Amino acid sequence: MIRSSITFGALALAWTLASLHPALEAKPPNILWLSIEDTGQQVEPYDAYARTPNIARLAKQGVTFLEAYSHSPVCAPTRSGIITGMYPTAIGTHHMRSRMLPPPFVKAFPEYLRQLGYYTTNNSKTDYNFPVPLTAWDDSSSDAHWKNRPDPDQPFFAVFNFGSSHEGSVRRQFAARAEDPSAGIHDASQLPLPPYYPDTPKTREAWAAYYDVVTITDRTIGKMLAELEEAGLADETLVVFWGDHGVGLARGKRWIYDSGLKVPLIMRWPGHIEPDTLRTDFVQFLDLAPTMISAAGGEPPDHMHGRVIIGDRPGPEPEYLFHGRDRMDERYDMVRGVRNRRFLYVRNFESHRPWVQFMRTPSQGPVYQELGRLKLSGGLGLLAAPFMQDTKPLEELYDVVADPHQVFDLAADPKYADQLKLLREQLVDWMRKMDDKGLVPEPELYRRMFENEDSDVTATPLLTRSDASDGALVVTVKAQNEGASVAYRVIPKGGKAPQRGGWLLYTDPVRIERGESLEAVASRVGFANSQAATLAN
Repeated sequence: MIRSSITFGALALAWTLASLHPALEAKPPNILWLSIEDTGQQVEPYDAYARTPNIARLAKQGVTFLEAYSHSPVCAPTRSGIITGMYPTAIGTHHMRSRMLPPPFVKAFPEYLRQLGYYTTNNSKTDYNFPVPLTAWDDSSSDAHWKNRPDPDQPFFAVFNFGSSHEGSVRRQFAARAEDPSAGIHDASQLPLPPYYPDTPKTREAWAAYYDVVTITDRTIGKMLAELEEAGLADETLVVFWGDHGVGLARGKRWIYDSGLKVPLIMRWPGHIEPDTLRTDFVQFLDLAPTMISAAGGEPPDHMHGRVIIGDRPGPEPEYLFHGRDRMDERYDMVRGVRNRRFLYVRNFESHRPWVQFMRTPSQGPVYQELGRLKLSGGLGLLAAPFMQDTKPLEELYDVVADPHQVFDLAADPKYADQLKLLREQLVDWMRKMDDKGLVPEPELYRRMFENEDSDVTATPLLTRSDASDGALVVTVKAQNEGASVAYRVIPKGGKAPQRGGWLLYTDPVRIERGESLEAVASRVGFANSQAATLAN
């Protein structure tokens, strides 16, 4: 009888554990983003000449997306699209470091994760082309870290942005190599140059300096991954590594060729992503927001332009990807592009402008300087010379399979007339569907966006109180602007509000005890955060 009872108890326990197992499996993952600036696919495993062992190890443990692209070739429009899941040209955030007002339904997607119970942190670059909504992050600062979450069992979404590979770092590494050759990591004579660069010692040194700073950044990535391992969280964390656009050198960053748009994207999610996987389907940065929401157990909003690319609910692969370039720094231009699996079509809406307009920041780069010198001396060569011409063709067409560097323009070749027409029509249809804001001059666009607004600051939220029987107050908070969300914090009795942090996302009425007070701030994407409304008990 005792034996039978033990057996029955063991079976009951096994049944209980089995019934709980799906729930345990359904626990949302932590999410860690590791983003590297101004870096194309010159990392392992994409590039045999790169020295990035930590990125290579991450790829071995997860999936490498071979056909990953940015929608924009420069940081602010790129990050605007990433944080909203929408094309910047559709919401007015397409110019480099502009200040625009997206439609009221647009949110910074970490807010959706906070609604799902996540602790969200950003360390620390934002660059969204709109003020950082207070409702997006629990902490967005140089101190932000997943380790700071108040409950160690709370899932986190943590972003770390590494600027050590930025184009400015390439210039500094170029100078360091010139001063002390032992500072170099890569042998400039051994690296293959892109065919659109003149093969000179200065160009080679700059190209090697770019590879160097990517290797230096890889070391930091290794430390971040080791930190996750040491905390025992690697098996329950979705890790995403990405570069924000292409190479931070001439004809890379700021250009909608593969050199400016094709990016590294690697994901590791133990138990959900098969290790050492390669994928060749089209993916883009606009996929990141819906994918993270889906992985966290939520439903991506319908207005997002991307698709879910991992997990149980993947969306269909698009037939075409679209790209845009508008004002870069202080210079205006308007370029649009569309690609399918074989061809890239480029439309230069301001073809009267040169490819290379003078801009203060890129002009300091050694490759730009070398291109300018050789243009004056007539030594550019056949493949580098077109990029330095004083005007651009209205249309460009490239076979990206036969011509991966996009140096042989096929737009004038009658053999490709049908493909040219097809992609031209696809681009026009997309621009019409997106209501492409690039067709409106920037000052006029700003005027239109704010013409019905009394201010570009979110209105202070309204607080309503009701008394509880025990002396507590129940506070209801309402935003006054369409599309605005509310962040709040409770100040303890006799306490002072911290200078930064501690803001929670408001979803339901908040109870405050005697002696406590509540502060609430409203936030809408495109507006500055409101003044705080305060209610004390």
